[in-house]
Amino acid sequence: MVYIVGAGPGAEDLITVRGLRLLQQADLVIYAGSLVNPDLLKETRKGCRIVNSASMTLEEVMEEIRHGEEAGFTTVRLHTGDPCLYGAIREQMDQMDSMEIPYEICPGVSSFCGAAAALEMEYTLPGISQSVVITRMEGRTKVPERESIRQFAAHKATMAIFLSAGMLKELEGELLAGGYTSNTPAAIVYKATWPEERILRCRLGELYETGSRERIRKTALIIVGDAVDQKGYQRSKLYHPQFETGFRKKQESREMAQKAD
Repeated sequence: MVYIVGAGPGAEDLITVRGLRLLQQADLVIYAGSLVNPDLLKETRKGCRIVNSASMTLEEVMEEIRHGEEAGFTTVRLHTGDPCLYGAIREQMDQMDSMEIPYEICPGVSSFCGAAAALEMEYTLPGISQSVVITRMEGRTKVPERESIRQFAAHKATMAIFLSAGMLKELEGELLAGGYTSNTPAAIVYKATWPEERILRCRLGELYETGSRERIRKTALIIVGDAVDQKGYQRSKLYHPQFETGFRKKQESREMAQKAD
């Protein structure tokens, strides 16, 4: 059996309880060494085979999985964050399907959630933004034209931009060309939740300058949109006394109560 496990954004205690249990039970762990916190490997049991996939091809990873399955191992394929985001797991699952190897996915905490925690922000502020666009700049991996940074920027929603810290000049240009203003709030969060986490707040027109000055070239998430400032929002209806839900009746306002008296 193979378990595709999300390791979380970085901090070793942000793996899920289920993910930790699977890691502790595994006979074979194949982990994304360039991104996963190696301290998590301390949780593996004695005798567990540990393989770093950072320098491996898909074919080499699958060969390790095949050998593990033939040996009757419980295998954990340990990915950073949540494996459904930029984890290249579909191709691994297709290969396992063809080899008739059973597998299961254990979700994890994504780095865009870790970045929000670091920034002490809510992505979906009433009156400011109710949508989050998770995307990336086009690099060696192509992005469909309909999903380009410029196209998404036209919506002026909150954007969490992965895998783009090395292209900040181009990213800034595309965001501005798409419709954001140079004064739009932005942040660069380097290695969110890791001990070496760094938070750089700026305006969109200063994005490239800020990243260059601080020598941020990789392992950083870019957050853009008015929600980054966390100002000017409307009170949520969810906990408003005048808003009725299936669990709570609407309360009379003080003015209405006084008139009734």
